[in-house]
Amino acid sequence: MNPLTGAYGAASVLRNLLFDRGLLSAHRLERPVVSIGNLSVGGAGKTPFVIALGELLKARGVAFDVLSRGYGRTTRGVLVVDPQGSAADFGDEPLLIARGLQVPVLVGESRYQAGLVAEQKFASRLHILDDGFQHRSLARDFDIVLVTPQDFEDRLLPLGRLREPLSSLARADAVVLSANSAANSSAAGHPALKGKSIWRMRREVSFSAPSRKPVCFCGIACPEQFFNQLRVSGVFPAAEMAFRDHHRYSGRDISQLLAQRNRCGGDGFITTEKDAVNLGPLRAQLDPLTVAALAVILDNPADIVDTILARTGVCRPGS
Repeated sequence: MNPLTGAYGAASVLRNLLFDRGLLSAHRLERPVVSIGNLSVGGAGKTPFVIALGELLKARGVAFDVLSRGYGRTTRGVLVVDPQGSAADFGDEPLLIARGLQVPVLVGESRYQAGLVAEQKFASRLHILDDGFQHRSLARDFDIVLVTPQDFEDRLLPLGRLREPLSSLARADAVVLSANSAANSSAAGHPALKGKSIWRMRREVSFSAPSRKPVCFCGIACPEQFFNQLRVSGVFPAAEMAFRDHHRYSGRDISQLLAQRNRCGGDGFITTEKDAVNLGPLRAQLDPLTVAALAVILDNPADIVDTILARTGVCRPGS
């Protein structure tokens, strides 16, 4: 084992052990907390999952808010996300969630402090903790962890993408696997998943009227996944450009994209909703631009919501 990976793994195990034994304390909010997280650094589909679960809760009439760190924002403190605001103020993913769900979304370095503000300002019955599996300083009532096929073969940071070892799934109440992947279908028998509730989701990409030869670009954790989804959907880009995750676009980036379009004879652009948020007003320079929505479809959604509501005590199934 690489010394850096060994040191990171030891630190992760020690931190979790301190929480498990109560030597590090977790603050508890008055209302139940449902955490949605993953083991690896990005690419598991947490934001589309939050939106999909939120839509299911809204359909049941359950009022909720979302608590997030607000990764990449330039502001500090607890803020209520303005859906018409900018990624610089709130972070790209909280902004996407606020626009997609039209529910209170709060960002803060301390999700506990964000939750206290939410409980003062809003009549939510439930908090959704975005990207919360490693944020153990906030107590949660139900832990959902999204797992990718790569996680079962990956290594810990810094050489791999895992934030925690697979053994950490012992803390999870439910593990979500992608039904799109044969690798994930076979992974259900992995020892780390023994005795766990396994939920399945399908990833989908939707868009309307893309140009005939678009330049495809994105700044997400797994760009090749997006490029592949486009090809499966019948879009074959004239060129592909990948930026780092959460990339906030500049005028220089726009010039590079326009130059690439001219070099390859493209006739437009296609990107993700997350990238459209990070483009801000610069998106007007990439005309025509098609924005593709990334979504997840949950298998047995009624059972999933029933389980969460029953376990959190928000209400009983069928009540």
